[in-house]
Amino acid sequence: MWESESESVGGGRDYGNGDFRLSKQSVKNDGFELKGNSWYVATDIPSDLLVKVGEVNFHLHKYPLLSRSGKMNRILYELRDPGLSKMVLDDLPGGPEAFELAAKFCYGISVDLTAANISGLRCAAEFLEMTEDLEEGNLIFKTEAFLSYVVLSSWRDSIVVLKSCEKLSPWAENLQIVRRCSESIAWKACANPKGIRWPYTGSKVATKVSSPNWSDMKDSSPSRNQLQVPPDWWFEDASILRIDHYVRVITAIKVKGMRFELIGTAIMHYASKWLPNIISDHGSGLTPDEGSNSSNSSGSSWMGGLHLIVAGTKDNESSTVQAKDQRMIIESLISIIPPQRDSVSCSFLLRLLRMANMLKVAPALVTELEKRVGMQFEQATLADLLIPSYNKSETMYDVDLVQRLLEHFLVQEQTEMSSPSHQSFIEKHYERGTGPNAKMRVAKLVDSYLTEVSRDRSLSLTKFQVLAEALPESARTCDDGLYRAIDSYLKAHPTLSEHERKRLCRVMDCQKLSIDACMHAAQNERLPLRVVVQVLLSEQVKISNALSNSALNEAGRDSNYQPMVPNRKTLLEGTPQSFQEGWATAKKDINTVKFELESVKAKYLDLQNSMENLQRQFDKMTSKQKHTSAWSSGWKKLGKLTKTTMVENQNVGPDHPTDGGAEQTKKIPRRWRNSIS
Repeated sequence: MWESESESVGGGRDYGNGDFRLSKQSVKNDGFELKGNSWYVATDIPSDLLVKVGEVNFHLHKYPLLSRSGKMNRILYELRDPGLSKMVLDDLPGGPEAFELAAKFCYGISVDLTAANISGLRCAAEFLEMTEDLEEGNLIFKTEAFLSYVVLSSWRDSIVVLKSCEKLSPWAENLQIVRRCSESIAWKACANPKGIRWPYTGSKVATKVSSPNWSDMKDSSPSRNQLQVPPDWWFEDASILRIDHYVRVITAIKVKGMRFELIGTAIMHYASKWLPNIISDHGSGLTPDEGSNSSNSSGSSWMGGLHLIVAGTKDNESSTVQAKDQRMIIESLISIIPPQRDSVSCSFLLRLLRMANMLKVAPALVTELEKRVGMQFEQATLADLLIPSYNKSETMYDVDLVQRLLEHFLVQEQTEMSSPSHQSFIEKHYERGTGPNAKMRVAKLVDSYLTEVSRDRSLSLTKFQVLAEALPESARTCDDGLYRAIDSYLKAHPTLSEHERKRLCRVMDCQKLSIDACMHAAQNERLPLRVVVQVLLSEQVKISNALSNSALNEAGRDSNYQPMVPNRKTLLEGTPQSFQEGWATAKKDINTVKFELESVKAKYLDLQNSMENLQRQFDKMTSKQKHTSAWSSGWKKLGKLTKTTMVENQNVGPDHPTDGGAEQTKKIPRRWRNSIS
């Protein structure tokens, strides 16, 4: 408890033409009395000054206030009105509560300074200019001493004071209260847990977000229960702070060298408290305690968890304010996430990215968040990747976003592989169980994502193909997932043309399909015939090699022997009946195509004969002319060229071997053109 001193500054003061003299000892009072919405001094002397702060009226006396407040002195001096009986101080920081304490201090009444009222009273003292120039031991000195020696040495008081500074901007910032409390919290958070002797909330969830639940502090104190203090002991207490003050605390903690994994976990804890929907997509995503927090804090945009905004709410203005607060929280959290890999989970980053896209966060921060996801894209899950499209796109899911994330992942992998520390990079990733397998996991993830989004009828073939071909061929050892996605896309898009279906199937390697996938593909009527034939041939080779290996193992032959691919008859004999039937159908189709090709060749030869007949008739008609035109000579040359081609084709036929072609063809002597000159 801090009591104001009883000494007063002697001597009167002259304000204009009036003389205001009143000794402090003559103002006898027994305290303040509240009547309705007004405060009165319990004294026999009538009040001569009405001070209005907000909606509260204070009926006071001039001298006790003027003796310790420089602002009151200046107001009376500037107005030159000794009879002034009313003042309005609506802009006083701390409001009526802080002015009540300051007025009691001026009257010499004992004032209890606590962590809950010290910040408002310190700002009010600065506003009223209650400095040492007016009286030694004035209110500024008292409050500063309490802040420095009591508040900043206590973990609990530092948290409470920093929380109370939320309504005191910019006074708390200018007076360095926010900075000093943030530094104090950071120092204590970075302390060795073995040396912690102060109480803390720990993992307990507070019933109100505005202030921690300090009632059970003794149970959480290490000195009481002698339990080992966990590294995350400070998460719950720090998470009650507003986002701008929390950023100040985390920034100070980073400077002091705390491990980035612990900082990332603290950020995720804060996000789960203020953005409950980042943990659960269904319903409110709140635990029972968190639900009570949010229900109790519905009156203020900063009190408690901030829910996702649902379109069409009754109070549009309130929804706009909440959306703005959510956007501020997300942008601030993105800016303070440690840059190191694995500081936060990939699932948390993707959920943060989902909310950032929905709330239209700054594009630069969204791009930075996408790069962070690309750094650890192999840790993502399918549920986290199914992000709806919020930019009025044609597709149900944001496929372009996943494409960008995949590109960031490939760029990051390429950069790390080409870096000088490539060897240490490989060792580090092998220790974490990643490395070359990262691309394989990403390939499986992309195949599962394609299977899910392929059901969307508005998904274009180009987007599907670009995303499927983004990864290198070495990333997929088996194309079963890709075949499943292609089959799902063909089901959802039955109107695709033959050319589009062939184009879609080019992204798949038939030789990488398993036996089950090949059996399904052989009977899949949605696949093009060409793909079915490729699947059958590759499967026959696999079955033959499997049978050969089985036979060799039974015979006990050398394991280094490489089985050779047998002839077609052996393949057909070792192939199951279903594959033989499929092969017979495909063979009929191939023979049909060959027959059509032979028909086209025959028609081509008929056209050649008709052209030769026309050429002969034309030559007869023009043989009577004395000079042959250039046009007719060109037709003759074309006719000779055609005859020569037919002769060569007949010589290279099945009845004439190619080795004797040179002897049967006569060499035509070169004709020399006679010069007219």
